[in-house]
Amino acid sequence: MKITAINVYQVDLPLKEGRYSWSNGNYIDVFDSTVVELLTDDGLTGYAECCPLGSAYLPSYALGVRSGIQELAPHLIGLDPLNIGNVNRVMDTALRGHPYAKAPIDIACWDLLGKVTGQPVYTLLGGAAQDDVVLYRAISQEAPETMAAKIEGYAAEGYTKFQLKVGGDANDDIERIRATRAVLKPSDILVADANTGWTRHEAARVVGAVSSLDVYIEQPCLTYEESVSIRRRTTLPFILDEVIDGPNMLVRGLAEDAMDCINLKISKVGGLTKAKLMRDLCVVHGIPMTIEDTWGGDITTATIAHLARSTPSEFTFSATDFNSYGTVDIAEGAPKRENGRMTASNRPGLGITPIFDALGDPVASYS
Repeated sequence: MKITAINVYQVDLPLKEGRYSWSNGNYIDVFDSTVVELLTDDGLTGYAECCPLGSAYLPSYALGVRSGIQELAPHLIGLDPLNIGNVNRVMDTALRGHPYAKAPIDIACWDLLGKVTGQPVYTLLGGAAQDDVVLYRAISQEAPETMAAKIEGYAAEGYTKFQLKVGGDANDDIERIRATRAVLKPSDILVADANTGWTRHEAARVVGAVSSLDVYIEQPCLTYEESVSIRRRTTLPFILDEVIDGPNMLVRGLAEDAMDCINLKISKVGGLTKAKLMRDLCVVHGIPMTIEDTWGGDITTATIAHLARSTPSEFTFSATDFNSYGTVDIAEGAPKRENGRMTASNRPGLGITPIFDALGDPVASYS
């Protein structure tokens, strides 16, 4: 089998709530997502999606996905997509860095591998370790009482884990954490996610002020070193996300006892191949993960579901159903939330079929 062509689609994903806000005043109204289609000489086609969270969250942005694929495409035509290790080596040689731009190529290869072997991707990633996975709900940064009201609404839909977007004014964030924790059941999980938004002294003040509450602290500061400094100052469970950007940083974090959990974002680390490596390292070292991505629609959600379903439940802190946040369907067969949980398709590959009426015409084609 050989890759004969690559089609690239761009699709806008508006939000049901109208806006998604996080630290330092950042927000997005409409997400810019890229869908990749790998065509082969055997007539089979693989699909993937990559949707950065704007351009101020990670070193990634929507146009970068598409320009990265333009750079990579000449090196990919003619390769065997089932030799996923070689595809990744070629991409890493042809383009230094930019793992998010390589991620949809890698994921589409996994989709093809599943279709060729007649197996769902979760089987290829190690086999089903759970029937379905528990989801968290991200609560966009707003006034404390508004965020508390939204948590109550989503709890009624079956969610039991909530990721609170903080990382703004320390006084406001303390009130946000207190107000939302007050409306939750004792068994519910609350994560205060600063998305790198606090300076060290602000983070120290917040973790001290909420030290008596049942809350996780996630990615308080911009750098690994600053965040680990805050970890040493609190007994609250601690999550790292943005700074765990690949296997090397994960190994360092494990060696230095830098976190209790991580957020494993598939496109941030370059796709399913590297995400599986990091997942397996976390399982060996007893570190639970939120398995997710930066953002996306139906195809991203399906990819998350396959990696999560192949991860033991005790190491799956939570996962994300991004397609429930948006107003546009871009693929049939994608996971759908049921009572705060979702599962991956049993069909070969990712188990999705793109809705081309929603995708429109390709914005770029390479052959």
